[in-house]
Amino acid sequence: MIGIYFSGTGNTRYCVETFMRKYKDNSETYSIEDDNIESYILKSHEIVFGYPVQYSQIPKYVKDFIDNHADLWKGKHIFVIATMGLFSGDGAGLLARQLKQYGATIVGGLHLKMPDSIGDEKALKRPLDVNKELVISATHRIEEAVMNLKMGQPSQVGLGFFYHLAGLFGQRLYFYNKTKKYNDKLKIDISKCIGCGKCVELCPMKNIDLKAGVATSHHQCTMCYRCVNNCPTMALTVLGKTVIEQSRIEKYL
Repeated sequence: MIGIYFSGTGNTRYCVETFMRKYKDNSETYSIEDDNIESYILKSHEIVFGYPVQYSQIPKYVKDFIDNHADLWKGKHIFVIATMGLFSGDGAGLLARQLKQYGATIVGGLHLKMPDSIGDEKALKRPLDVNKELVISATHRIEEAVMNLKMGQPSQVGLGFFYHLAGLFGQRLYFYNKTKKYNDKLKIDISKCIGCGKCVELCPMKNIDLKAGVATSHHQCTMCYRCVNNCPTMALTVLGKTVIEQSRIEKYL
């Protein structure tokens, strides 16, 4: 078994790595951005696949990855982990349904509430101690899920008809178009940008370049919030106008 994930600020990476470590020492975990990810998936029959929910949807980057590697999923047994800042209803079910289209068998699902990565929206920010408690709680839930999986009774959170309805009417119907296309709202305050290139290096979409020593966007953002949460001068925003807090998993461990 291997773990694979897409992660913006480290929440999903932490959850998948913790799951795999609890399941088996020295287990392997990879980002779907890894240059060798296709070969890792091909060699593995059992996979734990983690991703962060956006607007009760799959990030466009993750959806495209699955579609572009359709031949990889046939015959795979997959356990889905969905991380979220709020409520998704059927986060695991979303990914499960897409993978099943390509012949995967979904063995289980798990939802984990984690610190919100959207650093430029004040309404979504929580106190530091609350975020630390979220991570502790998620870790306990991971331990329980691993134990159940080993006993042959994998968690089914997010899978099934009623979870589907909860996700659909709870949020997805109202934000259906939010992740249908890549986002063009990434804003860069050139008065703050120091041209360090960190955002260029971190962006999974290669959406940011340096021109004349200043970062510039190509309007193909997958809203992972890496750039917003790692910029040393807080020069980038996506949904809001000002960075309220830079949220990275390391702050909460």
